[in-house]
Amino acid sequence: MTQFVDSEKLRWLVTEIYLALGLNGAQAELLSDSLVSADLWGHSSHGVLRTSWYGERLKTGAMDARTTIEVLTDTGPLLALDGQNGVGQAVTSEAVKLVAERARQYGISCASIRRSGHFGTAMYFTKLLAEQNMIGFLTTNASPSMAAFGGAEKIIGNNPQSWSAPTNLAAPFILDIAHTTVARGKIYLARERQENIPDDWAVSKEGQATTDPAEAILGTLLPMAGHKGFGLSAMMDVLSGVLSGGAFGTAVNGPYIADKQSGACHFLFAIDISKLRDLDVFKADMGQLIQQWKTSQKAEGVAEIYYPGEKEYRHREDAERNGLCLAHDTLSNLVRFAQDCGIDVTAETVKT
Repeated sequence: MTQFVDSEKLRWLVTEIYLALGLNGAQAELLSDSLVSADLWGHSSHGVLRTSWYGERLKTGAMDARTTIEVLTDTGPLLALDGQNGVGQAVTSEAVKLVAERARQYGISCASIRRSGHFGTAMYFTKLLAEQNMIGFLTTNASPSMAAFGGAEKIIGNNPQSWSAPTNLAAPFILDIAHTTVARGKIYLARERQENIPDDWAVSKEGQATTDPAEAILGTLLPMAGHKGFGLSAMMDVLSGVLSGGAFGTAVNGPYIADKQSGACHFLFAIDISKLRDLDVFKADMGQLIQQWKTSQKAEGVAEIYYPGEKEYRHREDAERNGLCLAHDTLSNLVRFAQDCGIDVTAETVKT
């Protein structure tokens, strides 16, 4: 069961929740916008259903509301940052600003980030770099959700990666993928919607295929493309955790664990395209490349070929025009959490 809400009212409500929990105005608005944006893009697995997850972590002090970032190493184009267990979105947003500034100066810049937190959807941040006419890359490690290839123990995160590049089309190119068959948040979303999941997404804790999202959450996610998904996820942990000197592997805790510091680490880089070639010509070439994909022969039953980032762009346009569709449980849980934070609100407050 779903309901339509007004995205601006929803953004206001989530902001008010985080203000009540001690975040300053800028950080509350950033955290709220990152969650609502995920819903607007059609990625509700990383949307406002996570509001209470972050909120409970703020309550216990596992996530520090007074987010401050320490610069550990600064070579100019290369930065090592310590997020000091702050809000992951705030840490990553600051890293994006620093990396973009240095890329404009040096042509390329990288940041290795330790002791941060879950930052929501990675494309929220790589999109910022594409909008500044840069190629962007961001990865993070995450709490264990799948086994090593050939193993049976939950020991490695899905450790996603996101890439972005500007185009001369309406939307930038943005790729954001986990290395499991599906992001774990989609299983939480299926549980909220009281829906079954495909039997190739996860196995139960007994190692059996399951269509029950509750069993899948207790069990193990399956890697995409077998050993390839495991190998990519492993390398993302090398870039994020091992390189930064922070937590890696089983030492990383998920955002749904209220009382343990996340330990999540990230790796970010940006390339200033204009330092290599004419920016407008690059964008035109990107448009030409994308049109080759979109006008290629379609498989049977396919009406249109989309490039990475295009579906999200269209979904946001539709949701802002016609209302944002939320699972009933997501909305009711959000309202209940807001009321627990002392906010006078009902579901009708945010409906269209």
